[in-house]
Amino acid sequence: MYHRFGEDQHPSTNIRLDQFDNHIRILQEGGFTVLPLAEIISRLKRRATLPDRTVAITVDDAYLSVYEEAWPRLKAAGFPFTVFVATDEVDSGGPDFMTWAQLREMAEAGVTIGSHSASHGHLVGLPEDQVSQDLAQANQRFQDELGKVPELFAYPYGEYDWRLQTTVLETGYKAAFGQHSGVAHGGSDFFALPRFPMNEQYGGEERFRTAINALPFPVYNVSPADPVLQEKDNPPAFHFAVNPASIGPEAISCFVSGQGAVPVERPGPHQVKLNLTQAFPRGRTRINCTQLAEAGRYRWYGTQFLVP
Repeated sequence: MYHRFGEDQHPSTNIRLDQFDNHIRILQEGGFTVLPLAEIISRLKRRATLPDRTVAITVDDAYLSVYEEAWPRLKAAGFPFTVFVATDEVDSGGPDFMTWAQLREMAEAGVTIGSHSASHGHLVGLPEDQVSQDLAQANQRFQDELGKVPELFAYPYGEYDWRLQTTVLETGYKAAFGQHSGVAHGGSDFFALPRFPMNEQYGGEERFRTAINALPFPVYNVSPADPVLQEKDNPPAFHFAVNPASIGPEAISCFVSGQGAVPVERPGPHQVKLNLTQAFPRGRTRINCTQLAEAGRYRWYGTQFLVP
């Protein structure tokens, strides 16, 4: 997942052009299959086979640098990609964003356009009718300007809870994405799908190779199920279950943003428990759990919590 390209004044959301050129080169070296995101989702839902190391490229927000810098490079490489668009940002006519004419040009050339809501607001906790109105407004703008409504959705800021997931599902989207790291697989929650965020700090070659070589880390019975934490539940009593047939006895390492590595317990062959003693700060906190697998590849499971 990317945002900006070559906009060095925004390092937290930007990928430098030399980094992005290197990412494309690595994907072209062989061993990787870059497919349209919608095709990947369709095949995962059908439990159809995908080639090993299948990659989807996604971009959040319709920044002008996507049109001017990313698209020419991806087009030259023959790589499909998806842009998640917040319609109010395009309608604002601001110099940082693409125009509808540019988005039409990209869509007509085969670039997938997804929805990133109308307002790009913090949607979690808003009244359901307000969220529904926001999503409907975005869809109307897509219909007016592009002639079709997107099938894929990306949560603004990667923030979601079960209420928002339900609203997105009922609006008609086929899948929705956060901003937590991890590998999508056939057993994933298709309305809480992970992506590996890439920016200047986390876009170096080593991390990029780790991400595109990562393996699924299937988990179930995740607790707490709701990623929005109330004060009495912070820090969360976080645990999940695994299938020992697919997740071996090797050590599992877990990291919490702002805290680093945290102790991990395996009370039984199926259980994984994190000992979290520090309360999460207001806003977003991510947990990443990995396990070293064959050939130096990592199984990777990530999730995100939100403290209102």
